[in-house]
Amino acid sequence: MNNLQSFRSLQANGFGKNFEKLIDLACKYYRAEGKADISKIDEPFRVIRLKKAGRFEGQFTKNANPDFEGTLDGGRSICFEAKYTTSDRLKQSVVSDKQAEVLEIKSKLGGFAGVCIGIKDRYFFIPWEIWSNMKEIFGRKYIRANDVSKYEVIFRQGVRFLDYKYE
Repeated sequence: MNNLQSFRSLQANGFGKNFEKLIDLACKYYRAEGKADISKIDEPFRVIRLKKAGRFEGQFTKNANPDFEGTLDGGRSICFEAKYTTSDRLKQSVVSDKQAEVLEIKSKLGGFAGVCIGIKDRYFFIPWEIWSNMKEIFGRKYIRANDVSKYEVIFRQGVRFLDYKYE
């Protein structure tokens, strides 16, 4: 990997982490309002070697599940993956096979499953039924912001993924 690719990879990782923090702010808001209890799920890993100054070498132990899980007021479960891009489109393939499998199961069991996405400065919560059938619905395996404008959510106290902008 050359320096430019390395920089872009680090930059994309940083955008993704910031996006997850904005979602976590909304989780705290929903918890305080009594609307939901939703938490970020850490990726499973193990420590291989301890280093100095609190550092360590680690290894992921299995494929990651979706990023957030919890319970909505009334008892319905919620489970979703978070994805962000600075480009004008987001590919369906950004959700891993393992994540898709989990989201499909949760959806079939009656949970509120989906993908919370950021495309540049717009934010959306796409229900799993829409995301998983992207090819049939949009004719391609990627979406643009205008394709999913009805799923746009508000940005206040974070990315408020339960509050659609146009409801």
